[in-house]
Amino acid sequence: QGGGGWAANVAVALAGLDCAATLAGSVGDDEHGLLARRDLDRAGVDLAGVRTVAGETTTKYLLVDDAGEVSVLGAAGVNEALGPDDIDPALIGAADRVHLTAHRPDTLRRVAEVAAEAGVPVSVDPGRRLADRDFSGVLALADTLFVNEVEARALAAPEGPVVVTKRGTEGATVRTPEGRHDHGGFDLPSVDSTGAGDAFAAGFLAARLRGDGAADALAVANACGALAAGTEGPKTSLSWEAVEGVVAGERA
Repeated sequence: QGGGGWAANVAVALAGLDCAATLAGSVGDDEHGLLARRDLDRAGVDLAGVRTVAGETTTKYLLVDDAGEVSVLGAAGVNEALGPDDIDPALIGAADRVHLTAHRPDTLRRVAEVAAEAGVPVSVDPGRRLADRDFSGVLALADTLFVNEVEARALAAPEGPVVVTKRGTEGATVRTPEGRHDHGGFDLPSVDSTGAGDAFAAGFLAARLRGDGAADALAVANACGALAAGTEGPKTSLSWEAVEGVVAGERA
């Protein structure tokens, strides 16, 4: 048992990579909500944007097979209680970057619009909700889009200045206005792929924030994803030392 959620997983991974990560979202006023807040606080995540509302915290059950592949069962809870009117423009305007995960499209669009007005770049990882929700208003304002191969096909032609396509054990690809880069990933033992995509996104963003080019950021992202798949649970405690050790092994 432990805290999770796409945005929370990314925030924890970013905090481990020396980024000041502030999370926006909602939890219930139950024991799960209290534990989630404590867990995130201990990981160094700023909870200034997290609301506690009446109701049950979203709970998910992860079924992991011997190869580390995951199926998810869950109850919605109050995960989407955060609405457009709850967004704090000052919180967004103070950021160096805003990263959005699957949530209510109206809330995501409001965040993206506020960020655009403040000149803050936006990245989006819509996940599997891309198939049943209209994120077009958000994608139009993003400078970086994260998708897997299934999601890329659903978009037909993914748009955005930077599109990062995750290919699981086959690595990943990043396409930028300057060209395309491919990375085959890292062959590390996998015990639980839960949260690997979130760690991947955090690694790419953290690397870009420190000034890495797209190709180097892709290698960092794959290293983070591999480290996440090698540990149980959705959240991954990352460090630059661990990540650079994986990347250095490739270059040795």
